[in-house]
Amino acid sequence: MNSTSVSELLKGELLLQEITIKGWVRTFRANRFIALNDGSTINNIQCVVDFENTDPEVLKRITTGAAIEIKGTLIESQGKGQSVEIEVASIIILGDSDPESYPIQPKKHSFEFLRENAHLRTRTNTFSAVMRLRSALSFAVHQYFNTNGFYYMHTPIITGSDAEGAGEMFQVTNLDIKNPPVTEEGAIDYSKDFFGKETNLTVSGQLEAETYAMSLGKVYTFGPTFRAENSNTSRHLSEFWMIEPEVAFMDLAGNMDLAEDFLKYVINYILENNQEDLTFLEKRLLDEEKSKPQKDRSELSLIEKLKFVTENNFKRVSYTEAIEILKNCKPNKKKKFNYLIEDWGADLQSEHERYLVEKHFKCPVILFDYPANIKAFYMRLNDDEKTVRAMDILFPGIGEMVGGSQREERLDVLLDKMKAIDIDEKELWWYTDLRKYGSAVHSGFGLGFERLVMFATGMSNIRDVIPFPRTPQNAEF
Repeated sequence: MNSTSVSELLKGELLLQEITIKGWVRTFRANRFIALNDGSTINNIQCVVDFENTDPEVLKRITTGAAIEIKGTLIESQGKGQSVEIEVASIIILGDSDPESYPIQPKKHSFEFLRENAHLRTRTNTFSAVMRLRSALSFAVHQYFNTNGFYYMHTPIITGSDAEGAGEMFQVTNLDIKNPPVTEEGAIDYSKDFFGKETNLTVSGQLEAETYAMSLGKVYTFGPTFRAENSNTSRHLSEFWMIEPEVAFMDLAGNMDLAEDFLKYVINYILENNQEDLTFLEKRLLDEEKSKPQKDRSELSLIEKLKFVTENNFKRVSYTEAIEILKNCKPNKKKKFNYLIEDWGADLQSEHERYLVEKHFKCPVILFDYPANIKAFYMRLNDDEKTVRAMDILFPGIGEMVGGSQREERLDVLLDKMKAIDIDEKELWWYTDLRKYGSAVHSGFGLGFERLVMFATGMSNIRDVIPFPRTPQNAEF
């Protein structure tokens, strides 16, 4: 007989049938009641043991964390808190758990402690819910693009180019780091390295994705990216996943339409398919909010925040208009912002972005036409020669969710911008080739997947929405 999942059993459709189930013990009370979970749902199923007719040696081995197989009959529950339970006929211990050393005891644990036990933390309700939602969002991403005619592209993880121009990259080499070959000038001779040149882990697949968009029309990447930024905050990871669509013949307005439609789709997907996990995480968040001062509490619950995105049209506002709003708002005039807005050209911080979304417009906001000197070289320069066709999408509670732009399709303008920031055109010859052979308007955006998962789950630390976080001084597991 095949085993049945807890989620299937809790539907109650197999009532009075003999079933087999396998899972991990959450609790075992009074030598009689086993709370069993197999990861298919946040809910446990209660298994009622006839302890008088069960081998005492088996009972001793039913401890928190143990893996067991149960055969029995699904019946209506006589107790509170569940509609069905299992009347146990037999128990097989599949894997023992040492009750003295098992870290995930049935009590509240700090997130810091659980990060130290990341290999076991998905056995808690919070992390099993977060990772099921991460999986659902990942599926929705692929489903959206597949349904809308995009081709999935695997961009290189090892690259010789720096898409962001920031230089914060992890180097890839097989040279002897204690005794590397050197040139006559004393510099490391990368011609002797594995790839014959200096290479790094990618910070973005965008530039490569542009090449495919200019032949396949609509493509997207969804893969790991890396940044060697020595920042140990709750918003930074050294290894993270990026979603990056690129579309030929699409201008900035079309890019904004695409990003808004995409975000609403993936969030609607979890609202429709992951209600149990969202409800649990919403309650967890509400309990957490109660311990905060009134002024720091969120005005929206988790599910209200998600619907705030799906049920509102995104307001489109130029950077210039946003600066005027921020310069004249009360928090700025009364010096409540940590970063005061004084002049056009300021790089907006999360506090400014959240003010625009949560206080001023009361809906998601798309800012566009940013100053050229605070944006990347590949963004299309506007006719004013001061701004670029960039756009950022701002969400409540988190600030920037998406960054994108119409790409610079004019060869001469692109070369001038690369020269101004010392990007060697010989290194990106293949990228500039796109502007020589059938160049056309094209656009795309980038979305940090972990930031989306943070928003969808209400988790406040990015380390808690990726299975094994990589951060400065930490590459455990």
